[in-house]
Amino acid sequence: MQNFDYMTPTRLIFGKDVIGKLPEVMASLGKKVLLTYGGGSIKKIGLYDRVKELLKDFEIIELSDIRPNPKYDPSVLDGVRLCKANDIDVILAVGGGSVLDCSKAIAAGAKYNGDPWDLISYKVKAKAALPIVDIITLAATGSEYDCGGVISRTETNDKIGYMDPLLYPVCSFLDPTYTFTVSKKQTAAGCADAMNHIMEQYFCEDSTLLNDGFMEAGLKSLMVNARKCLANPEDYTARAEMMLTCTYGCNGIYSLGNSYTGWPCHGMEHALSAYYDITHGEGLAIITPRWMKHILNEKTVGRFVKYGVNVFGIDSSLDDFEIAEKAIDATYSFFESIGIPMHLRDVGIDESRLDEMAHHVAENEGLDNAWAPLLQKDIAEIFMASL
Repeated sequence: MQNFDYMTPTRLIFGKDVIGKLPEVMASLGKKVLLTYGGGSIKKIGLYDRVKELLKDFEIIELSDIRPNPKYDPSVLDGVRLCKANDIDVILAVGGGSVLDCSKAIAAGAKYNGDPWDLISYKVKAKAALPIVDIITLAATGSEYDCGGVISRTETNDKIGYMDPLLYPVCSFLDPTYTFTVSKKQTAAGCADAMNHIMEQYFCEDSTLLNDGFMEAGLKSLMVNARKCLANPEDYTARAEMMLTCTYGCNGIYSLGNSYTGWPCHGMEHALSAYYDITHGEGLAIITPRWMKHILNEKTVGRFVKYGVNVFGIDSSLDDFEIAEKAIDATYSFFESIGIPMHLRDVGIDESRLDEMAHHVAENEGLDNAWAPLLQKDIAEIFMASL
């Protein structure tokens, strides 16, 4: 078991109608609020009006139209400018993980006098950040309970995971009813994203029975409840459990004491969605079974056996490699069964830039030190197998 130094300062307020506590939470953080949100879904479900009513005594400046795979330009830069021009005290992010990821970059950039990309690219360490509160409307990224976010810079095809302890939300409001209207496509993609968060922590050198059991239960919970949510979008119990399972995804709690894994599928998918702006969870689902097949060998087979037996109930008396192959096939079949396109060509990616993207990943993501190391040729082969 590895040493660790762990803290999660975020307050989680979970359940139906919990945003009634929003004024109480915001009062201690200041009166000038930057309200960030995406393409308008919060207005369709009445959440926008509810927030405005709850914060009628606050001064609110708005930044809307934050897109999936949030962009440095315009969204982060616009948000930083608004914060500085209006002397903002606190950011309220309302929407999915992309809105919150973007808001985290804005929070740091608002307290920095230089180019905010210096912070996102780790050229400079942030010394301060604005406080963040969020109301999550999509179960997927887990950004509501961690200190990171992913930002894309279109002109350079960069998509960077930016993490800093200053960026933990002060408080996250999690009302599963706000996910009732999430489309089948985004529900499935959110499930795939969260499953990858768990799997990329699960496949490691050193683990514990406690963590393995926690992650195996998380994977089973996501698969069972995603199917229920797709069959009945207003199944509160299923939406609630899926939301909480996703929330745990990236804050480290699933794998405290485990060894480093490298998060290779996220590293590879960052290139796909940076170059082609595809849905992140779909890209992960396409890559993951091919990554699994690529890394399966005498060293890794033991983890695949445990994964196959404990997550999918595969007969433990079978040959180890047969169990592993069945587990990989079951992973593929699950993603396919919830409606995710399972080939890169299905999401508009052909072979023309695969080598370029593989080089970009190898140069920028450092996957040569992952649990199963990946060099540029490995990345290219996984991309090619995913076509």
